Amino acid sequence: MTYAHPRTVHLHPLLRDAHGRVIRDLRISITDRCNFRCTYCMPDEGVTWKAAEELLTVDEILALARVFVGLGIEKIRLTGGEVLLRDDVVALTRALRQLPGVKDLALTTNGYRFEQYAAALAEAGLQRITISLDSLREETFHRLTRVRALDRVLRAIELAHRYRLTPVRVNCVLMRGVNDGEIEDFADFARAWDVSLRFIEYMPLDGPGEWQPTLVVPGREVRARIQARYPLIPIAGQSPSETARRYRFADGAPGEIGIIAPVTEPFCGACSRLRLTADGKLRTCLFSVVEYDLRDALRAGAGQQELAARILTAVAQKEAGHRINEPDFIPPSRTMSCIGG
Repeated sequence: MTYAHPRTVHLHPLLRDAHGRVIRDLRISITDRCNFRCTYCMPDEGVTWKAAEELLTVDEILALARVFVGLGIEKIRLTGGEVLLRDDVVALTRALRQLPGVKDLALTTNGYRFEQYAAALAEAGLQRITISLDSLREETFHRLTRVRALDRVLRAIELAHRYRLTPVRVNCVLMRGVNDGEIEDFADFARAWDVSLRFIEYMPLDGPGEWQPTLVVPGREVRARIQARYPLIPIAGQSPSETARRYRFADGAPGEIGIIAPVTEPFCGACSRLRLTADGKLRTCLFSVVEYDLRDALRAGAGQQELAARILTAVAQKEAGHRINEPDFIPPSRTMSCIGG
């Protein structure tokens, strides 16, 4: 299917929040459904999916994306749920890549269905991919994801290299007592597979609501353990708005290490991101307790100027930080799978 492309209208010279942060990045969730049941993301049973009519259509995603790009968004990442459960993901990718002003288009996946889509996504213009991989051990992988699919995820990483969706990023959520014994193994993996291995601190977004600070493996511990095996050098020229602090191996080996430490080393002061949920709600922070409805406004006939005004109003209210470590912290009412990774 071919989607229409009205020209992008530049509606505002700069999307800036009340804290002076310039917003350049948009994460678009296109489904809340997932074929994994990762323990840090969603419950094993009793999940109620959004009805199809509640989700944004491709045309609606494009209409909103044009407004965001007109406001200065330059980087778009497609997320889920599991993004490859939507069969129109290739058409959407192609359409987004053609939007004037989009400089970077990426996608996050668990890799299970990637072999089916790899060639088409690359041809459609996808530039980068992030693949979730929380364990290199069969039984631990199954314990975390509740699916036996380690071989398919590893195959997805191979294909990402084949189709030059580089640098290939691999995300690993660390949980104390579950997979933190694999930190050094993952460093070996980064070097052998030439990937950007990004360790992510466990956050209070799990379905069962069992998160505790004691389950968090601090980023500083990850750095120290890898440094003891392979000396690391910070990569020069990193933007303060990047979520990961990135390191290369001092001996010149391929691959790199990234540390995403939102709990113990918050980077909120340089946040440049907005999130659009699969049902069309704008979130200004992963941990927002307030959402702004763009879907209903769009379906009621709102034009680009009105939608832009709603986005600007929301951005003006963007939180200074997530408050995870504060006594008054309130976890979001939605889990990660509903918000979008």
